[in-house]
Amino acid sequence: MFAYFLPINLLEAILFHFYISIAWIVIAIWSEFYLIYRYTKVTHILKLLVRQFFFYFLILYAFIGFFKQPNMSRLALAQYTVIVFLAVSALKFLNYYLLMEYREKVKGNLRNVVVIGDNRKTAQLIEVFKERTEFGYNFIRQFCPKEKGFEIRECFNYLLQNNIDEIYCSVSELKNEEILEFINFADNNLKTLKFLPDNKNIYSKKLKFEYYDYLPILSLRDIPLHNPINAFIKRTFDIVFSLLVIFGLLIWLTPVLAILIWLESKGPLFFVQKRSGLDNKEFYCYKFRSMAMNKEADKQQAQKDDMRITRIGRFIRSTSIDELPQFYNVLFGDMSVVGPRPHMIRHTDEYSRKVDKYMVRHFVRPGITGLAQVRGYRGEIERDSDIQNRIKFDVFYIENWSFLLDLKIIVQTVLNALKGDEKAY
Repeated sequence: MFAYFLPINLLEAILFHFYISIAWIVIAIWSEFYLIYRYTKVTHILKLLVRQFFFYFLILYAFIGFFKQPNMSRLALAQYTVIVFLAVSALKFLNYYLLMEYREKVKGNLRNVVVIGDNRKTAQLIEVFKERTEFGYNFIRQFCPKEKGFEIRECFNYLLQNNIDEIYCSVSELKNEEILEFINFADNNLKTLKFLPDNKNIYSKKLKFEYYDYLPILSLRDIPLHNPINAFIKRTFDIVFSLLVIFGLLIWLTPVLAILIWLESKGPLFFVQKRSGLDNKEFYCYKFRSMAMNKEADKQQAQKDDMRITRIGRFIRSTSIDELPQFYNVLFGDMSVVGPRPHMIRHTDEYSRKVDKYMVRHFVRPGITGLAQVRGYRGEIERDSDIQNRIKFDVFYIENWSFLLDLKIIVQTVLNALKGDEKAY
């Protein structure tokens, strides 16, 4: 918009806007320009702004040479850069301060926290929580492991009953076995676990330093999709891809399948079932109905040579066509194209008790396809090793997500559907 109000002498306006937009996005991803946390300092935002606009300025002036635009006004281009810098800076700081005021005055977007340990560092952390109310941390309680009568199980029960979001542990006061118990508890109950660092060994490969005021905090698991830019990229891709499938395929395929399904078996076209989604919230998952109407559909998974499956149902299951309505779930935001497959509520309750790290898969949206599925772990769970291996691949995907990994999984899914999957029954 600013480019049109200044005498830059744009001869290739569309090319210019495309060029600067792509340049801005690339620089922003590289510099993590949009990665702002509730505890981020103003000085860090200033550093991000300076770094972003330094490289943006260089690439902006490179446009003149790259595309041979000798008539472009260098002075007007400099004015444009300054105006855009001031506008973006004003919006960024306004957003930053409004969010702080929202957390401090309105008490919105709060995170309930508890502190494990009683020493100088934990006292400093609690002081930060209480004094820096703009961070949005609602301090609930402090537990002292060295105190007589401390029971880790009672602590866990309290965390579950009081809707605690984040747990901060001073590892100097915990035994190695207790640290492992906290890690497993946090993984299996969708709690964020962080540590006040000391010299002890913490059982994790992915540790990340953060600073609350000037106090260092160690974060146990860094999930790429919790990065706003990564989340935006994935969600944008999900919306575009789901719209392409809905208007390019489902719009004509649905009436055809409706006729074939109803000719063989009376009942609804879609099979709708409650599944576990992001943060273990329930949602209704859609599929084309592949079975004759029966009372066990919500209770029992399909098995090999299942008598409930119709002839057309067997075909659409073997080709995974029955999963296509889930692109509506993707469009609505309940699912993603790629992610851990959503399970029935009953199975989530069962496996969360039996399989370690099972609940980690609910840190992201469930997917129509996933890494575990393309590696052979789809369909019926016959042995404990099936679900254990599925969770292993799900956790790997969550901790190592990339857009290229999503594309690779989608391509492999299509190839598997074309050649047929022996577990697709």
